[in-house]
Amino acid sequence: MGLLEAIILSIIEGLTEFLPVSSTGHMILASAAMGMEDDAFVKTFEISIQLGAIAAIALMYIDRFLRGIDIYLKLFVAFLPTAIVGLLAYKTIKELLFNSTVVAISLIIGGVIIILLDRRVEERGSDTLALEELSYARAFRIGLIQCLSMIPGTSRAAATIIGGVFNGLNRKQATEFSFLLAVPTMVAATGYDLLKTSADISGSELQLLGIGLVGAFISAWFAVRLFVKWVSSHGFAVFGYYRIVLGVLFLVFMA
Repeated sequence: MGLLEAIILSIIEGLTEFLPVSSTGHMILASAAMGMEDDAFVKTFEISIQLGAIAAIALMYIDRFLRGIDIYLKLFVAFLPTAIVGLLAYKTIKELLFNSTVVAISLIIGGVIIILLDRRVEERGSDTLALEELSYARAFRIGLIQCLSMIPGTSRAAATIIGGVFNGLNRKQATEFSFLLAVPTMVAATGYDLLKTSADISGSELQLLGIGLVGAFISAWFAVRLFVKWVSSHGFAVFGYYRIVLGVLFLVFMA
């Protein structure tokens, strides 16, 4: 991996991590498109730079995390299903599903679901008065739907946003809950992945890793700001169409 590849991957990670378009899918597709060797450091790099994107969300929503323990309990309840399924199915998912074909198909299917979901929620408000009033039962159900994001190309953000909308949240609330739930989910997943795929990192590789973390932080910060504004005014449909086009193009490219 060279400097240019590191910068490109870090920007892709930050821009896509919290959007319903699958950051993992984009990383796999980008690496394949650039002809990168899937060695131990590349795997470690792609996993580690997620921490930069997580830091952007943690800092951006720090006021939410300082309001009280209630939000932590609800996030824990929502995180539980993913933690359990992830521990049980980690090896199988990595061996069988981490490939470009699965990513492309997941992008297309997820895109169709997002478009249909956006039409459903277009005329509907939220039946909760505030995000803090989300019940533990609904938080758990959102966590169950988040488990689908373990399939590469599905998108953790898409799964949790879909789960939030189906559990009474409006577009903005579902999006923000997805951001908050990303912190414990991604910290746990990133930490576990690093234990499984950590590599001996040289000095030059450590520099690339630092650049990747900074790039992911900066691009995630701007992506989240713009995403919230867009969703509040225009909805999710454009991301559904984007997923479908990208998935079809990559199937054609692979063929």
